[in-house]
Amino acid sequence: MDIEWQELFVFSMPWAEIIVRGTAIYWFLFLIFRFIIRRDVGSVGIADVLILVMVADASQNAMAGDSKSIADGMLLIATLIFWNVLLDWLSYRNPAFRRLVQPRPLRLVKDGRMIKRNMKKEYITAEEVMQALREEGIDALDQVKAVYLESDGEFSVVKND
Repeated sequence: MDIEWQELFVFSMPWAEIIVRGTAIYWFLFLIFRFIIRRDVGSVGIADVLILVMVADASQNAMAGDSKSIADGMLLIATLIFWNVLLDWLSYRNPAFRRLVQPRPLRLVKDGRMIKRNMKKEYITAEEVMQALREEGIDALDQVKAVYLESDGEFSVVKND
């Protein structure tokens, strides 16, 4: 089997199509992570998980030959990194944009009372809230002023004075 060396470093499809494909998939996955699986990402940011998964897949395709050329994979990876850096930069520079791409903390407990509506919205059980309290050394809701679900999926607890 002969290797066509020149085919490894030329685009097998139009470069604009690669950029459009990368952009479309990035935004599709970003919106899914932002609005649907917010608390399942753990303590790593949404964009961090997204870029890690997508770059790993794009890299694998370029290395294994699913893409027709290495150049295709390299351009796709560069497109993904571009969007990640641009979102980080815009979030840093523009508070309104930051509010759009980063979910606000969601209050789950207020003055010792669970807010069932907010818990239901994120599929959080009372047992999960109590576990978060125990991890903070709190054994009763009346010791708590507030509990929030933060944008990274972690719980933060504000104790009563």
